Amino acid sequence: MQGHTKLKIWLVLLVVFVLGGVTGAALGGLYRSRASGERPEKAMHERFEKMRSELNLTDEQTKAVSAILDETRNEYRALHVELKPRFDEPRQKARARIRALLSAEQQQKFDAKVAQRDAHREEEQKSRH
Repeated sequence: MQGHTKLKIWLVLLVVFVLGGVTGAALGGLYRSRASGERPEKAMHERFEKMRSELNLTDEQTKAVSAILDETRNEYRALHVELKPRFDEPRQKARARIRALLSAEQQQKFDAKVAQRDAHREEEQKSRH
């Protein structure tokens, strides 16, 4: 019975170790992609070139597919502009509710964090367009 318990403990430790490694690898990849400053346009171009190569597209097909993707990208941008206010409203409501719970000192810190996050979000938006 005691040997069975030790086996279970080792198996749990092994699972935790493996999950930690997988999580670390995933987060490391995410960090490297953001830290490298790789622009989304570059990644899109690379994916397009890979698709073009794998499908062996002709010049005519390449132009047509590129036009379709450009149109689609513009549709997404227009949709983002249209829907952005709908996302901002609940965000602002939540912030106001949180602020109401905080002391004056906490509100100052919270406002600074919110401003920092908003600036970061704005930079991300600019880099995408």
